[in-house]
Amino acid sequence: MSHGHSHALPTSADEDTSNPRVRKALWATVGACTAIILLTVAVLWPDGTSERTDPLGLSGEPVAASVSSVEIEPCTFDGSQECELVTLRVTSGERDGETFTLEQPPGSAVDAGDDILVDILAREDGTEQAVFYDFQRETPLVLLAVIFCAAIVLLGGWRGFGALAGLAASLLIIVVFTLPALLAGSNAVAVALASSGAIALVALFLAHGRGTATAVALLSTYASLALTAALAAGFVAVSNLTGLGDENVAFISALGIEIDPRGLLLAGIVIGALGVLDDVTVTQVSAVWELRRVSPDGSFSDLYRSALRIGRDHISSTVNTLFLAYAGAALPLLLLFSEAGQGITDVATREIVAVEIVRALVGSIGLVASVPISTALAAFVLVGPAHDEASEQLSTV
Repeated sequence: MSHGHSHALPTSADEDTSNPRVRKALWATVGACTAIILLTVAVLWPDGTSERTDPLGLSGEPVAASVSSVEIEPCTFDGSQECELVTLRVTSGERDGETFTLEQPPGSAVDAGDDILVDILAREDGTEQAVFYDFQRETPLVLLAVIFCAAIVLLGGWRGFGALAGLAASLLIIVVFTLPALLAGSNAVAVALASSGAIALVALFLAHGRGTATAVALLSTYASLALTAALAAGFVAVSNLTGLGDENVAFISALGIEIDPRGLLLAGIVIGALGVLDDVTVTQVSAVWELRRVSPDGSFSDLYRSALRIGRDHISSTVNTLFLAYAGAALPLLLLFSEAGQGITDVATREIVAVEIVRALVGSIGLVASVPISTALAAFVLVGPAHDEASEQLSTV
């Protein structure tokens, strides 16, 4: 998850505004965290030697096809019922130009002229059967991605390019490391923490440059993420959440993949919280730096209190955004329970809903905690002991 706030962290050109002694310790800590993350990734990196079975027959690639016509006909499996007889022509691969028919239930969304994907399956009698797989959505998704990238670059300029590079790196980490490591049976929480740490490291420095402010935002994100992970682990345990409420977990098990459902649940909470946390930490660090420019003689307390007031406004809107995002994703499920006439308590304590409640509340607590953490660290780096010593010397003159 991400938000459309405007962040402009100070770059390396602003190094001289921070305390040199504290800055040195800060970069040493960043280096240590980076080493730990890289070591963890190396230990958890899948070897790629495990063999996967395909009990559900999902290994084949669907082929593209164009729907020629849709007619209502008696179903072949039950003449007393009506089905939509879809005639299609394959438009890709070695089967390009071949014609097939398939049956769909009445009222399906398939219409003549639609571009769809189908699986071609072999029957026991030697004939072949086309099975509807999904609609082709490549063109609208690519168009939407182009509009998204253009909007980011037009508004953000070079920082927009950096943000897109960070997004690409995040996706690469998830595809190359996170998913294979989870499929290989590695500890899901360890994989999530290592992935989140690597994503934050790469994304923040690509988007905001190699400056002290970026390092402060990174360490603040790590601290908030650790708190979120600890809270998630504790409340998932005491709430007896098994992770089996998600039907996709059962589907993964059917594929013969051994994975800890509860660990997968915790991993999802950790990774999902990262996008909101780095948004808030970047905002707070940027606010502290700007306040320091306006008031270069301000004390730690002055910077902290002023930036904290900014953080409160940010938190009030971000927490609401977080809850609305979860509510929107669970809307069909909430409608189902509402139609069934169940009370709010009965609905909330069902695992499939309780998981989202824990996810939202834990994420929000981590989000709230990230404000004082990032604000205090940024103010300490800018003011630090050197400011206090200078103040003492001035007071004795």
